[in-house]
Amino acid sequence: ANGHTTYIVKGGRHNIKVTWQNDIQECANYMNTSSTQLIGQGFDVHAFGNEGVKTIRLGGIDVPYTRNLTAHSDGDVVLHALTDAMLGAIAAGDIGQHFPPSDMQWKDKDSTFFLNEACRMIAEKNCTINNVDVTIMCEAPKIGPVRDEMQSKIAGLLSLPLHRVNVKATTTEKLGFTGRGEGIAVLVTTLLTEHIS
Repeated sequence: ANGHTTYIVKGGRHNIKVTWQNDIQECANYMNTSSTQLIGQGFDVHAFGNEGVKTIRLGGIDVPYTRNLTAHSDGDVVLHALTDAMLGAIAAGDIGQHFPPSDMQWKDKDSTFFLNEACRMIAEKNCTINNVDVTIMCEAPKIGPVRDEMQSKIAGLLSLPLHRVNVKATTTEKLGFTGRGEGIAVLVTTLLTEHIS
């Protein structure tokens, strides 16, 4: 009516139109809520033991191999490192502190139990998992053929979409204990969001 040109501009979902009384409360909720990022790192090692097995447990799945992993629980070095990364992100110590190998109740325990407990602790801290990055260091078994299955299993255990979980493997060029085929080492990094209200 005044002869000016009008434009449509893209808005944000938090920029709501305040009309009713409850709109004011919704604005207050946005203003009083913040978040921070928490990074956790986990590292674990297990040595190979006896021959004669058909599979070992890695990343929650059974991977074909002829030597077991020496451990008090099921020896899932991937889930142990992942659990440590998650506990580290919320400053909750490590897996040995919560589930000591000296305690026989954890003998041969499925490592998904430890991971589930770490997830429970994260939820209690009002945190959510953004993503995880897993690096498996070994000469054998070969991780490539089972990478997708392992990624899918971990994503399911953490209730994450596949694109938030990365699993990769590397050798150490025949160097060190992993290069000599004496065991497996795993490094995991995870990013959490802590929701502060």
